[in-house]
Amino acid sequence: MTGSATRSWQGMTIPAPGTYLLDPAHKRVGFLARHMMVSPVRGEFGEATAQILVEPDPLSSSVTATIRSASIGTGNADRDAHLSSPDFLDVARYPTLEYRSTGIRWRPDRNDSIFYWARLRSQRPGRRSEVAVPEQVEKTSGRFVLTGELTIKGITRPVDLQVEFGGARRDPYGQDIFGFSASTEIEREEYGLVWNVALESGGVLVGRSVRIEIAGEAIRQS
Repeated sequence: MTGSATRSWQGMTIPAPGTYLLDPAHKRVGFLARHMMVSPVRGEFGEATAQILVEPDPLSSSVTATIRSASIGTGNADRDAHLSSPDFLDVARYPTLEYRSTGIRWRPDRNDSIFYWARLRSQRPGRRSEVAVPEQVEKTSGRFVLTGELTIKGITRPVDLQVEFGGARRDPYGQDIFGFSASTEIEREEYGLVWNVALESGGVLVGRSVRIEIAGEAIRQS
C-alpha cells in the first residue's frame, strides 16, 4: 500500500477511503440465546464475508455481508443439526443470511469533552494553575450506529447495529486494517424461526430474543 493508512476525523483516527474486506482469520460472527429460560447458549457462524466501502465522508460509508447458514456451530452436533433443519434456519432452502447497511450515525463520546471543558473552566484567568490542563489527544476508537436490513429465511427486517470502532493502522505486512465489534438483539420469530416447546414450569425451551455479537478486522484492497 502507498499513501497514508489513516486520517483524522472528529478527533479520531479512522481508515483512509477505500474498499475493505473482512479478514477470515480475524473475525467472529456469533450469537447468544437462552435455553430453558435460565442459561445462555453461545454459537457462531464459521463462514462469513463482508465488504466495507469507506467513503471520503465516513458517514456515507456502507457495508454488505453474507453468512453461510450451514456453518453454524454451538459445540453440540445434535443441536447444530436441529438449528440447520427446517425448524430453524432450513439451510437447504436458505443457504445464506444477508445484511445490507442503509446508513450510519456517529455517537460522540460526550464525557471526554465535558471533562475537558470543566478543567478549562476551573482555571482562573490571569493566574497560574497548579494543575496542568492536558492537551486533547486524538482518539483511535469511537462508537457508531449502523442502520441496515437483515435477511433470514427470505424475510428482511430493519436492524440497528451498535458498532465499536477499534482503530485503524498499517500492519507489519504493509496492509491497511481497522478493527471493530458490533452487537444487536433480534426477535427470531420475526424471521420465521418459530419452533419452540412450552415448559411445564412456565416459559419456553428456546428464548425468543437472540443477541448478535460480531468482531473482526477489515483489510483494505489494492
